[in-house]
Amino acid sequence: MTITATDLRSRSRDALDEIFRASPAGPLPTGRSRGTALVFPGSLADRIVGGLIRLLVWRGKMFRSDETGTYLKNLISPLSLELFRAQVYEDDSWFDDGRAIVLDYSKSSFLVRMIRDEIRSVGDGMYLGQVFLGRKRVILFMLEFPSPGRARPGTVEA
Repeated sequence: MTITATDLRSRSRDALDEIFRASPAGPLPTGRSRGTALVFPGSLADRIVGGLIRLLVWRGKMFRSDETGTYLKNLISPLSLELFRAQVYEDDSWFDDGRAIVLDYSKSSFLVRMIRDEIRSVGDGMYLGQVFLGRKRVILFMLEFPSPGRARPGTVEA
């Protein structure tokens, strides 16, 4: 089954947890992603809050690789400023017994060093993620990456 952004936005937290458990870590992402916070999964409130978060606070993540490894910076504010660097690598998940791609902020700025994200590939260019503050899971999110031959996420093809 192919999972789309609409599918993820319409699912409950329990259903998203099952999708996460059943999904592989997938390849380390590269490039710009469109992020959507899933604060109250499956509800109308989630669409409203998620839309406001994307509009005003967090727009996604930019993944890059260099000689030190793979890293990301979050796209913050309506200007998509690249802030809050995290190292990116595969490791054991804190959520279950599987592997996940870890977005590790522990060596980043004081503001975000207590945050750890985990993502898994749930479809073509689609990742489902979880945010941990310390060891407590606090929110879910999704990342959409453009597929070859497809417009950048969030744009309309002419």
